[in-house]
Formats: sequence, structure tokens, C-alpha cells
Amino acid sequence: MNYLIGIDVGTSATKTVLFDETGRVVASASREYPMYQPQNGWAEQKPEDWRDAVLETLSKVREESGADSKDIKGIGISGQMHGLVMLDEKGQVIRPSIIWCDQRTGAEVEDMLSIMPRERWIAITANPPLTGWTAAKILWVRKNEPENYSRCRHILLPKDYIRYVLTGVFATEVSDASGMQLLDVPGRCWSKEVLEKLSIPEEWLGTVYESCQVTGHLLPEIAEATGLSSETAVVGGAGDNAAAAVGTGVVKDGTAFTTIGTSGVVFAHSSQVTIDPKGRVHTCCCAVPGAWHVMGVTQGAGLSLKWFRDQFCQDYVEEAKKQGVDSYDLINRDVAEIPAGSERLIYLPYLMGERTPHLDPDCRGVFFGLSAMHTKAHLLRAVMEGVSYSLADCNDILEEMGVKVDQMMACGGGGRSPIWRQMLADLYGCPVKTVVQSEGPALGVAILAGVGCGIYESVEAACEALISPDKATGPNAEDAKTYKKYHALYKKLYGDLKERYKELAAL
Repeated sequence: MNYLIGIDVGTSATKTVLFDETGRVVASASREYPMYQPQNGWAEQKPEDWRDAVLETLSKVREESGADSKDIKGIGISGQMHGLVMLDEKGQVIRPSIIWCDQRTGAEVEDMLSIMPRERWIAITANPPLTGWTAAKILWVRKNEPENYSRCRHILLPKDYIRYVLTGVFATEVSDASGMQLLDVPGRCWSKEVLEKLSIPEEWLGTVYESCQVTGHLLPEIAEATGLSSETAVVGGAGDNAAAAVGTGVVKDGTAFTTIGTSGVVFAHSSQVTIDPKGRVHTCCCAVPGAWHVMGVTQGAGLSLKWFRDQFCQDYVEEAKKQGVDSYDLINRDVAEIPAGSERLIYLPYLMGERTPHLDPDCRGVFFGLSAMHTKAHLLRAVMEGVSYSLADCNDILEEMGVKVDQMMACGGGGRSPIWRQMLADLYGCPVKTVVQSEGPALGVAILAGVGCGIYESVEAACEALISPDKATGPNAEDAKTYKKYHALYKKLYGDLKERYKELAAL
């Protein structure tokens, strides 16, 4: 039996899963680590934390599985996108990684727009300059930390730093590189024009591969430390959303998924390059060679619910420990008792600014309509509904662009919630489905590893063989009517508050 490993370097934890070639989970391990916020709107993590988590979880799944190391043919790596990892000439980390949800780079985005017109950025990188993406972060370090910048010799994304740790190879792949604002997305290669305009040396960037190509093999010392084999191949892998698409079978036209993790995403596959000229949604290369995807992103999706739980729901956490259940199961139970619309309470999920459709680093979270009658359960439901409204905004733009979706899948931690799936079905006006396989990004990159190692003929063929449907949640007609009214009001609130957000940021 052949085995494959998928590693998902997430924002809250790294999860490593060992699969057999039929897609069955043989062993799984995870390790959490912190996120640091030195200032309001900033977000950083230590790459060394990701490294330690990966090495620990690789060792655990190898030991737990009992698989012969020579039968573990390949490793795929997924990870949070856009993070900036800077290494010196010896391959040592220079500073903490500025990660995807960091919003400090507003001035650098303006600099980028002065260097090249917005339309040209969209034509080359398929997206306008964005605060959360990697290019603006590089410029921020150059401007604000010149000593660190002067030491830089390598720029990597989070998962590609892990690739370097495992293989000693400086490389990336097209899906994750699409989120750096340095890639020619239609051409699937580094943009010499962009790099020249920004004065960023191309040699600092890794070789670009397709997601299922082999990029290297495990270093002997890593193989020895983890109990694996130095013959194990490491493929390109994918950014977290592109990996989740493969892990849920969203690999052909007409298919899409919604994921609710720390951020939230509506992601549609496309065999053609489809770019929003207004720059409200993101077009990137996907993990299927020669194809692309279009996605809208809600910055504070699962983050909103986790924030509320951690700050105000210690009673749920303690009760869950007593019962031996997940605190989110208790939250879902109580939220189910509150009617759609949370009795005139609306939440705006802008804890970390927003990307779709507003591209506004200054907007912040709001509860609108609070009254003395509202309970904690009302606020919890309002949080879930506010995230759903934002995801519906993303879906509306895809429809406007002519991206036809016949099948919407749900994944991520929030996708496991029947309450959240029902909200999405009501707002999308179509069934929201799940698959039996629950490992999403980890399974996706394991499939990519299997393709790279020759175990599967293609990404599409592997998904057809390994991924099977599970639940389908259809719209509730009455709740759909209610949400249509609330969503319309939700959309107006951002416009009403836009200038006030700027005033708040200037205080």
C-alpha cells in the first residue's frame, strides 16, 4: 500500500494527515501556536513555530501509522496565503512573518498605485494592490525596517518556508504565488515588469512550479528526525483555498465551495482566466494545471465567532469541558433557538478590515440594533449571520461576472455547522453540500502529491475516485425571504459607516 501526507500550515495550528492511496485517513496530528498583534490591525507569527509544529506532527503521524517509511511516497503542503517570510543569506528567519490578515500596508498600496496604474496591476496580477498581500508587505519592511530589508536574500510564503525546511529548496507554486501580487497570473510565471517596477530582485523568489509537480525530496537529516525516507517527494502543494478545492472535488467548471475558517471564502473553479475589472474578487491560478479560480474573501469569518466565544463565552467553554463536547456544538444548539434575523440585530464582521467587496483596511466590526431584549444567543446568531451576509456578497459578485455555479460545497470548521450551512443555503438560494471526506486542504495536497508521484493519473481523476458526497442542505423559503431583507440593510450599513471608519482610524 502506498501512503501520502498532507500538511496544512494554518493560522491557528498546523495539521498533518497521513492517508493511504484510497484517501482513507490513517493518522492525524496537529499543534497550535499563537498569533501576535503588536499594534491595532497588525498580525504576525513566528515561522519557527510553523517549523516546530510540522516536524512534531510529521513524527507523530509516522509513528502512529506504523507505515514503512519507504511506502510514504509523497508530501503535499498547504498553508495560509500571502504571509511574508524573509530569510538571510544563511537561510535564517530575519523577522516574524507578517501574515495574511495584517492591515498595516495602506500607504504601501498607495505607493504601488503611484508606481503603476490600477488597471495595469489587474491586467498582470489579476488583482488590484491589496494591503493583505505580500508585495505591499515587502515594501513596508523596506520603508520601515531598512536593516532587516538589507539582510534579505530570500522571500517565501508560509508553506514554502516549510518546503525549504524539509527539502532545502527555495520554490513555490502557482496558486500560492498568485497571492503575492508579483506573479503574472494569466502567464503563470513571475512578472518581470512588476518586479522591475518594485525593485525586487527575482533571485529572491523561489522557482515557480505547478501544484502537482515534484519540487524536491526530504533532506536526510529531516528524514532521520521524523522517521520518514529521504526518497519521499515533496510536491508544489497549494495555498489553503486552492488545496481545499481539490479536497472537496471543486476541480471543474460549475463547481464552487464556501469555506468558513479563520477567514471565509467563496471559491469557483474556471478553465478560463476571468478577472473582475473592479477588483472586488480575486483571480488566481488554481491547483489544477492550466486552470484558474475566482474567489471572494471575508477577513473575519470563523475569526469572528472564535473571538466572541473566547472573549464572552467562558460559560460555554467550561460547560463543554464538563460534558466532553465541543463548545461550538453548545453554541449551535442555542443559536438554533433564535429566529432568522436575530430579532433585528445585525453584525458587520470587519474585525480585521475587509477584502470583498470593500477592500477597506480601516473598517471594523459592528453590532447594529442592540436592545435590552437581546441575549448572548442572539449575539452569537447575529455573528454567524453577519459572516453569511458577507459571503453572500462574494457569491453575488461571482454571479455578476458570469461565473456559473451549479454545485456549492461547504468546508472548513464553520462548514461543519448545520446552522451555518442553512444560513448559506437560504442566502445563496441553492443547496449547500458537504463531502464525506473532512480533511479539506490536507487531503487536497495529498492528492496533489499522489499525482506528482504517479499514483493518480490527474487531479480530476483522483477527485472523482476519492471524494464522495455526504449531506445536502436546501433553502428554507420563509427564512430566505427574511434574509433577503436583512442582507439588503446589511449592504447599506457599510456605505453609511465608510467615512466614520476613516475618522476612527485617524484618531
